[in-house]
Parts: sequence; structure tokens; C-alpha cells
Amino acid sequence: MIRPCNDFVLLEKEKAEEKTASGIILTDKNTEKPTVGKVLAVNGGHEVDGKHVDCCVKVNDRVIYEKYGGTEVKIDGVEYLLVQESKIMAVIE
Repeated sequence: MIRPCNDFVLLEKEKAEEKTASGIILTDKNTEKPTVGKVLAVNGGHEVDGKHVDCCVKVNDRVIYEKYGGTEVKIDGVEYLLVQESKIMAVIE
């Protein structure tokens, strides 16, 4: 498993929609880049002005992150996204 360091969070991106609501099939270049993901692992918190701050999300949270935030990594054939905690905009409840 991957354990994020500092203020990073490990996400699994949701798949992009392959069809529109009306049933039109989209090609890869026409699909919108997903900005929703599931939290797989979090850091133990980080330091801000010398004080420990816990991570604001937890494992299995479904979150919205900045469109171009994060670094895509592929390990053992599985794609993940490492995102700074500050690039996560909301938790979907």
C-alpha cells in the first residue's frame, strides 16, 4: 500500500463518463477530466506554524479536488492520484 507523506492524500479517481445523459458515446478526448475521487490513504497530519494539524479527510471519503491538482502515479498496473490536502475542495456526504 502507498502511505502519503506531508500533506498529501492518496485518491482513486472516479471514471469519466463515457456517455452523455442522452446516450451519445464520448471519445477519450471529449470526456471531461474527473474531479471526484475516493480517499484511499491519508497522512498523519502536518505542521502549520509549529503546531500539528490533523488531515481534514478520512479513508473512504468521496471528495472533490481541483481539476489539475495532484500527481498521477501507476503502481502494479493500478492508477492513483496523490493530491495535496489543500487541493481538496469538498467532501461529498
